[in-house]
Amino acid sequence: MSCDETEESKSDDVFEKLVAPQAAPRKYEIIHSNLLTFSYGHLAALYGTYLCVTVASWKTLLFHFIIFVLAAIGVTAGAHRLWTHRAYKAKLPLQIILMLMNTLAFQNTVIDWVKKHRLHHRYSDTDADPHNATRGFFYSHVGWLLVKRHEEVRRREKLIDMSDIYDNPVLTFQKKYAVPFIGTLTFVLPTFIPMYFFGETFWTAWHLTVLRYILNLNGTFLVNSAAHMFGNKPYEEHIKPSQNLFVSFVSFGEGFHNYHHVFPWDYRTAELGNNYLNLTTKFIDFFAWLGWAYDRKTIPDDLIRSRSKRTGDGTNSWGFSKTE
Repeated sequence: MSCDETEESKSDDVFEKLVAPQAAPRKYEIIHSNLLTFSYGHLAALYGTYLCVTVASWKTLLFHFIIFVLAAIGVTAGAHRLWTHRAYKAKLPLQIILMLMNTLAFQNTVIDWVKKHRLHHRYSDTDADPHNATRGFFYSHVGWLLVKRHEEVRRREKLIDMSDIYDNPVLTFQKKYAVPFIGTLTFVLPTFIPMYFFGETFWTAWHLTVLRYILNLNGTFLVNSAAHMFGNKPYEEHIKPSQNLFVSFVSFGEGFHNYHHVFPWDYRTAELGNNYLNLTTKFIDFFAWLGWAYDRKTIPDDLIRSRSKRTGDGTNSWGFSKTE
């Protein structure tokens, strides 16, 4: 896979070409264990919301807010921008930090996340996309995790080059010790620390842990669903990914999605880069200042403007129109 192109060349495919948006008729095979787990998680999160406004300590709420931010950036700056798209490079200390932060989010291991996301970019909004938005909001948001993978996903994920990821000892460590490591960081410690230090009951501490986890999940899921359905398309009007400011707000900068699918190797995932909706970019820039992040890839402004005028829908953050 080229460092300048996250999705591999489609000309390398040995299968027939899929043209987005595409969703052939299929039979859904429900994974009942996932259905039960996600149902419990969301019901427990609702109860956790009630506990937030009734009995929970402000210290516990602050504690979980901090974990929420760390976990989200572990996904956006780590699994997404660093390891999936290789939009910048990170020295070993920062890689370890990002792996730990990503573990707090528990969206499977980074290795699993990267494979699915590289597949998503290569076959976006087709049956080979794990969360094909052509099948609707619910499917792309969470439904894809409740059913068995589409046959096209199983076939074409074998084409994804993961050699750089499997050669990374930080990520293989996370994969090797996934169950005890993720379980401890995501659920055990965030439950028992408020009990020990803030006087919470197990009942309250556990449900707030689940609430924070579910909020992290849905923040990421909105990038797959809402940002593929709602918003403007200033860079490429013939694809589903859109610019969605609300998604950028809740996902720390990941909602500039039309831009991201046109220029996936830009470490900012947005033409504005350092702005108040892009906390992830600020995080990367801070570690670049420390010298732990480097080789940050960006797109020249003239190329961004040219692409916008040529293929965009005429609306964009720069304030110029397609006809200028």
